[in-house]
Amino acid sequence: MRSVALVTGSSRGIGLGIALALANEGCDVVINGIRPQSDVEAVLAELGETGSKAIYCQADISIREDRIRLIETIRQTYGALNILVNNAGVAPLVRADILESSEESFERVMKINLEGPYFLTQLAARWMVEQKLVNPNFDGCIINITSVSAVYASTNRGEYCISKAGMSMATKLWAVRLGEYGIPVYEIRPGVIKTDMTAKVREAYEKRFQEGLALQKRWGMPEDIGKAAAMLVRGDLPYSTGAVITVDGGLSVERL
Repeated sequence: MRSVALVTGSSRGIGLGIALALANEGCDVVINGIRPQSDVEAVLAELGETGSKAIYCQADISIREDRIRLIETIRQTYGALNILVNNAGVAPLVRADILESSEESFERVMKINLEGPYFLTQLAARWMVEQKLVNPNFDGCIINITSVSAVYASTNRGEYCISKAGMSMATKLWAVRLGEYGIPVYEIRPGVIKTDMTAKVREAYEKRFQEGLALQKRWGMPEDIGKAAAMLVRGDLPYSTGAVITVDGGLSVERL
């Protein structure tokens, strides 16, 4: 039986890179976003070329009713869920100094980046535990996509940093809670990845890469994150629940 993977925020960028990698591993994939179905037909076609089944479920993970509907859609379509990748996230609409940033921006980022994934994980984890109790051979895992911003302070986007630090702790919490069921939980911590989110600062980072920002003087790409997710889904790190997999080209290596 094929594994079923839900990747949130996966109609483009890092999420799509992960969805493609998992589809190529033989998983059936549920992609998710807030864009209408008509905007993701090309993505579904690309995923279909891998030989895996792919469906799109339009849902805003920051909304409780949407989270419930998302899980129910998977239940009705596939009858199973093996893999949850919490990837959906947003940057602040305005990069504002923490002396000036607004409560509205903070609440928006937290709702999407932290609260939504936390309670979606709760729904998915309950279902995975049910499946494990019925079938001891059930294989499942949960992967949280965070950022080097979980540990690196950026004072012009403090809400984003705090949301990713929170997701890092959520990884530990869920790893502890699900350990008894043999359901591993991992964190992938990307560096600077070439996506729509970083498009506005592309020129600045091009210069910083050449100046030695990371040991590998290039942008990270969505497929770099996809390869890391595929490794975890394959079970290549079976004794590493709670682990942080850093994919940042050496950006976070301490140097003198």
